[in-house]
This record gives sequence, C-alpha cells and structure tokens, in this order.
Amino acid sequence: MAKNIEVELRGLLSKSKYDYLVGFFEKSGKFREFKERAVIDYSTFRPGEEITNRTRDIRLRVTNRIPEIIVKIGKFGGMEQRREISVKTNIGDFDKLVCIFGIIGLTKGMLCFRKSRVYDYKGIEFALVEVPGHSYYFEAEKMVHSTASKEKARKEIEKICKSLGLKLFDEKGFFEYIDKLNKEANEVFEFKNHKEDYFKKRFGL
Repeated sequence: MAKNIEVELRGLLSKSKYDYLVGFFEKSGKFREFKERAVIDYSTFRPGEEITNRTRDIRLRVTNRIPEIIVKIGKFGGMEQRREISVKTNIGDFDKLVCIFGIIGLTKGMLCFRKSRVYDYKGIEFALVEVPGHSYYFEAEKMVHSTASKEKARKEIEKICKSLGLKLFDEKGFFEYIDKLNKEANEVFEFKNHKEDYFKKRFGL
C-alpha cells in the first residue's frame, strides 16, 4: 500500500543551529539530496483557503528542474497530517503547467524559493531549509499509509526533535512565520504578467 499521508512538523532555526545540524546529520544521518525549489502556492489567494483556514493546498513546484503538480488535503499548520497527491512532469514543462493553471482560473499565487539539504535520521526525513537572504527552518517528515498511524508518527517525530534540541512551531507561531515570509521573502505571482517561457528565462526552470 502506498504511503501517501504526510506527517510533518516544522520549526525555526538560527544560522548557527542550521550549521550545527548540517554537521551532525552528515556524521550521524544519511544525506539524501540537495534541493533547489520554486513553488507557486495558489491556495493563499483562493477565498476560504488562505493560510489559517486551509484544508486544501494547491501548488505547482519545480525541484532540481523537475516540475510537479501538488495537492495536499488536510489542515495546514506547523504540525501537519495531510494526504498528498502529486504528479511529476518533464524538465522544461513548468511554464506550460503555469499556463494550464492560469487558463482554468488559477491566476494568482505566492511564489517561493527554497534551498534545502535532506537527510534520513532514525527513520525520519529531515529537511534543513534556507530561505535565501532571509531565514532558516527545518521540516521533519514521515510518510504513513493509514490514519491510524498518524499519531504514532507524530509522537515519534516530536521525540526525535526534542532529543536534538529542536523547538517546534505551534500553530500561532507557524502562521506568523508564514506571514512574515510572504511579506519579506516571497513574491506575488499573477498569471496576467506571465510571458512565454518566463520561468525558463528567469530561473532556467
């Protein structure tokens, strides 16, 4: 059975804590990959979905040049237990996907850029994320295949994070951080301003 329920917890990192964790996971974990990612989050501007009320997350993202359609179902927040549905497409398709979304009415989104180092540690995927020129945070994630497994996975992640001295976002703190990112680090993308091969020309996507 496919594991498509994502249990994910997050927290803020200082630059020194980020650097420490990179060194720690290089020695004690297993490095998986480095990711350069751009995301257009369409739900932020959809009535009733915004940030605090969101139970459906609609996104386009491109990771290491591979585009992907992402839908996550479940409550959005610092501690998440959501079903994830995704479809990857071919390198070079990102602008086409943006056009398709624009034509069907998804015309405004929050454009985000992230760099992350991903590690496996004690059965949990840790992503150490850099918001270029702004801040750092971590994501601790475990994929499970049933609703019954979600709470067990959450407790397991919390225990490991505590052992690493990591402080988790509560819901209020998480939404405040997202709001700060949207104001200071992210960009508003509007399809009406999209030109042919815009993302390919600007970012090489």
